[in-house]
Amino acid sequence: MKLFGPRSRPLERREQHLPEQVPVDAYGNGGFRFGGMSHRGSILILPSGVHGWSAVAPADITADSLAQVLEEAADVDMLLVGTGRDLVPVKREVAEVLRERGIKHEAMSTGAAVRLFNVMLDERRKFAAAILAVD
Repeated sequence: MKLFGPRSRPLERREQHLPEQVPVDAYGNGGFRFGGMSHRGSILILPSGVHGWSAVAPADITADSLAQVLEEAADVDMLLVGTGRDLVPVKREVAEVLRERGIKHEAMSTGAAVRLFNVMLDERRKFAAAILAVD
């Protein structure tokens, strides 16, 4: 997809990535604020940093959509899964794939995931978060 900037120059959409784990300062309005930046859409927070995530609804939380988490499994003991406004359990197939990779997971609302992520960040634990954006 090409976007157009000043003077109609095409702008290329780049993979969104902040190469460090930082606290989430705010969430809502379809996105997040962290690290002095804002991001529209869902996010994955991995040992490698904060990444944009294409998932928009709990049904989008699949082993395929969590491929980046699985790639970093050696550095992740726990995955927090923020499922939107309400708690929606992770699909059994996804839970099995995570378990096979040695990753425990906990599903919760997006708000709870953000709060717990910030606490765990302060404790320097080996974890990741997959958090759906909410309006």
